[in-house]
Amino acid sequence: MTEKYRIGEVATRTGCSPESIRHYEKLGLLPHPQRSEQGYRYYDQAALERIGFIRHGRHLGLQLEAIRDLLELSDNPDADCTAADEMASHHLQQLEERIASLQALADELRGVAHQCRGGKVAQCRIIQSLYD
Repeated sequence: MTEKYRIGEVATRTGCSPESIRHYEKLGLLPHPQRSEQGYRYYDQAALERIGFIRHGRHLGLQLEAIRDLLELSDNPDADCTAADEMASHHLQQLEERIASLQALADELRGVAHQCRGGKVAQCRIIQSLYD
């Protein structure tokens, strides 16, 4: 017999809130779980693994739509994985662009912060640079 877990235990085991688990069900990322006569949701080990997949994807910054696509690929293990590679490459490119943008912002702020040496607000280079 396969072990079954209620939503609170799934939340504890996966680090995912019950609200998020229900949300993933609504979006179709998780199959609807079995229900007890009392209406409690019961999840199996495969559901816990799928939630782990979703959480890891979210941790990598993937949008839920991309995770859905990857889950669909995962559900078809004999399919070509070119689409997964393309999604990962596209996401990596977006991340690298965001990192470059954030680095430019940090450089700008670092330069402004080094110009400030105390004194009056009227001469504050940080305040002045925000007006520029």
